[in-house]
Amino acid sequence: MKAARLDAPRSVTLLGATGSIGRSTLALIAEAPERYRVEAVTAHRNVAALARVARETRARLAVIADPSAYGELKDALSGSEVEPAAGPEALVEAAARPAEWVMAAIVGAAGLSSALAAVRRGAMLALANKECLVCAGALFTREVRGGKALLLPVDSEHNAIFQALAGSDRAAVDRLILTASGGPFRSASRETMARATPEEAVRHPNWSMGPKISVDSATMMNKGLELIEAHHLFGMPEERIDIVVHPQSVVHSLVAFVDGSVLAQLGEPDMRVPIAHALGYPRRLATTAARLNLLERKRLDFEAPDPERFPALRLARAALRAGGAAPTILNAANEVAVAAFLAHRIGFLDVAAVVAETLERLELPEPTSLEAVLACDSEARREAEAQASRRPAPGS
Repeated sequence: MKAARLDAPRSVTLLGATGSIGRSTLALIAEAPERYRVEAVTAHRNVAALARVARETRARLAVIADPSAYGELKDALSGSEVEPAAGPEALVEAAARPAEWVMAAIVGAAGLSSALAAVRRGAMLALANKECLVCAGALFTREVRGGKALLLPVDSEHNAIFQALAGSDRAAVDRLILTASGGPFRSASRETMARATPEEAVRHPNWSMGPKISVDSATMMNKGLELIEAHHLFGMPEERIDIVVHPQSVVHSLVAFVDGSVLAQLGEPDMRVPIAHALGYPRRLATTAARLNLLERKRLDFEAPDPERFPALRLARAALRAGGAAPTILNAANEVAVAAFLAHRIGFLDVAAVVAETLERLELPEPTSLEAVLACDSEARREAEAQASRRPAPGS
């Protein structure tokens, strides 16, 4: 795909326009709307929000993932020039349309097919969906290398590493260091965590995120998934990727080099900053995000994560070392377990337990195609659902 001129409006597509990442991206676009032309926007089920976004941005296409909501979306867009569409195939079509820059912010494995469609046509892909690389890391990176796509990490941790690595010879890198806030239960006892409710788990101390990723932060599975993602993004083996807990979420990640120097990327916890880095790449955009004042911050703390209270980290490392289908199973089982927890069907500590049991019971061949990845994901979900159903509901 031929890159657009830097002074021309950038054509963009937002896959997952109504979630927290999508909303932050739209806020940045609204600060300088003359710089962007919106090709397509998508959402899962929120028709009203999608129609509003499509009208405000004058998008050419709006896609609702739920096919049963097509009629409602068509009515909501009546009188506008926005084309309505619905269903999984329409999501892929949205990604395949000729936008220079695509935000992949559909949560979970559901975002894999559309993100791959954008990669295969050579788009600049701003990747906020870590599950693409967790579920299908080898497949995804092979497609990126084989085409003309540019992968821009949007997770604050991976974006920080991407910035710290700029212009560096990868042979000069000793270690990658991912930082974790520790979530709402960083200092809680296992007894407290066992009684934790979904409402408590999604109450993140630093970041405003959707419910699924908020629970992942609370279990620290998000950091396990990010470890696998970092392995694929930066070609770093598992044993050279460290995780440290940093409660203030000011240091977003670090790169340690073979000469003993360490580069860190810092900033106030605001997702607009890494999104802006990707949205303007290779230029930097001016934003209204809060500026970091180290004199006001005064202290930055770091500590090792507790593997006993947060077993998800161990499970993710083991899955990455095992390779094959293990990371796909890990991700699928985690999505099922988190959904069961949010529905009050299992307890907080049961989330990691369901993932562990699913990994132990399933032995699947390594998926080498998108179809194989989706089949592996489906089988892992069935097993995880069975494991979740066997566990007593909280308070029973």
